[in-house]
Amino acid sequence: MKSNRLITRRKAILTGLTSLSGLLLPSCTKPLPPTYGNILRMGDVLTYTAQRALLPGQSLAKEYSYRDISSFPATGTTNPGDPAIRYFSEAYAQLLERGFGDWRLSVEGRVARPGSYAMADLQKLPSRKQITRHTCEEGWTAIAEWTGVPLSLVLQSAGILPSARFVNFYAYDGYVDSIDLLDAFHPQTILAYGMNGRNLQVPHGAPLRLRVETQIGYKSMKYLQRIVVSDEFVDGGDTGWSWYVGI
Repeated sequence: MKSNRLITRRKAILTGLTSLSGLLLPSCTKPLPPTYGNILRMGDVLTYTAQRALLPGQSLAKEYSYRDISSFPATGTTNPGDPAIRYFSEAYAQLLERGFGDWRLSVEGRVARPGSYAMADLQKLPSRKQITRHTCEEGWTAIAEWTGVPLSLVLQSAGILPSARFVNFYAYDGYVDSIDLLDAFHPQTILAYGMNGRNLQVPHGAPLRLRVETQIGYKSMKYLQRIVVSDEFVDGGDTGWSWYVGI
């Protein structure tokens, strides 16, 4: 009976993934994510498939008013430039000491025009402001205003290639994560350089962080260093968190 249940689950997952493929952007020709190799992590595939099948891919997360803005605790890494922490980055410490004046965001991989973007380059692109709720995996929520450039504009500026399927993010604190193109081109997915009317502060990810408003908080990575567009799923290993955590 146990074997039969396993086969049934696999069939359900494969069936769901087949249905999902028609919902993805034209360049996403394979089901996602493809490399979660054990039975426990296959649950992520099922969650992803169900949510993508049931919810419109570009539905907007709720936005709030200025009076709804709340206190916003900083959790996880709060300064990669601190030598006392496990994820100390000497490169980040040097950038922080120089006020991030020579910071650059590298955009690489499956793009026609790989290169690096200074903060001034990003701020020349059309910006977006949004007041949204951050839902933390630890159970708390907070509302803040974020200012930044839509990720889609940066990808278009770099010339994202038709074969691209994933956008991978690398942070100064060593964190690696990725999103699919549906989330990458979502209008509320931005590279944020401002929070509540000020430049982004170090505890919240200065000088630049990702905001993925349709997923749980840990997908909104802080301390961005580079972006790599790929046509294959880059499995960063078992971090203890699901790859897809839509809300």
